[in-house]
Amino acid sequence: MGLLLVAAVVVTIFALGRSAATEVQLTPEAVAETPAAATPSPSVPTLLRVHVGGAVAEPGVVQVPAGSIVQDAIAAAGGLTAESDPASLNLAAPVSDGMQILIGTVDEPLGEIETDQTSDGGGGSSNDGVVNLNTATQAELEELPGVGPVMAAAILAWREENGKFGSVEELQEISGIGPKTYEKLAPQVRT
Repeated sequence: MGLLLVAAVVVTIFALGRSAATEVQLTPEAVAETPAAATPSPSVPTLLRVHVGGAVAEPGVVQVPAGSIVQDAIAAAGGLTAESDPASLNLAAPVSDGMQILIGTVDEPLGEIETDQTSDGGGGSSNDGVVNLNTATQAELEELPGVGPVMAAAILAWREENGKFGSVEELQEISGIGPKTYEKLAPQVRT
């Protein structure tokens, strides 16, 4: 039995000592080329969606490449109409996704540019905190320094009676807005 055990150990050692793997010489043809790392494709310019309305040939949502300006968006909407008056717009302003550009006419010259950050359904606040006197709501006016519900209502009433504010200085025509109140309000509002 001892002899059988020794023979089994010798056979096991001999079998384990021999590797089943064989060495194969590789020829140059057998070497597979590894694919080169994928190079990123050139980035496609992002298209911005801009709503152009008012006195343009084809009002609606247009797409312009990133880096475009207001003038490019107007051109994408078919250009200006004969009765348009874009004088109050900054045609060189950069456009952003979701922006709205309204082109005025000779009869109603006030054009407007609103970005998605400032647009809240037609309100009068801009992204720099300045309130537009011609579009501000009662609540937006009440947020101004020195303006409460009564003063805000007076500003809205003046706008209703006289039309749009032509300048910030016209605030001084409203009863209750004296020099000190005007001094606080002037930097916070625009027309």
